[in-house]
Amino acid sequence: MAMKIRLARGGSKKRPFYRIVAADSRMPRDGRFVEKLGTYNPLLPKDSEERVKMDVERVQHWLDHGAQPTDRIARMLEAAGLRTKSERSNPQKGEPGKAAQERAKKRADREAAAAEAAKAPAAEEAASEEAAAE
Repeated sequence: MAMKIRLARGGSKKRPFYRIVAADSRMPRDGRFVEKLGTYNPLLPKDSEERVKMDVERVQHWLDHGAQPTDRIARMLEAAGLRTKSERSNPQKGEPGKAAQERAKKRADREAAAAEAAKAPAAEEAASEEAAAE
């Protein structure tokens, strides 16, 4: 049985509240679980101790028995000091979309053309000043 440590949603509409549970990975998100390991209330401030509560010993027990945490739970475990911080795989991180890349290229071309136009009159003025000085 492939176990996961994940969030099961509770609470009413627009007022989320989550239980941290150990569940079979084939079960639905809010379905049957093996054990409740804690709670997560995203509506509380980030520095509140009540925001994330978990039974660290039981979480460690499930991790030792091969349960895989979801990405969100892995972040909570890193914050609690139970796991080392891992590199996340996001290959498109920070890359602008196709249209934004095209706009940036056009803007760079316009700026280059404006810089060339600004250099050309300055070079002509310098040449005419040298000719007038002779």
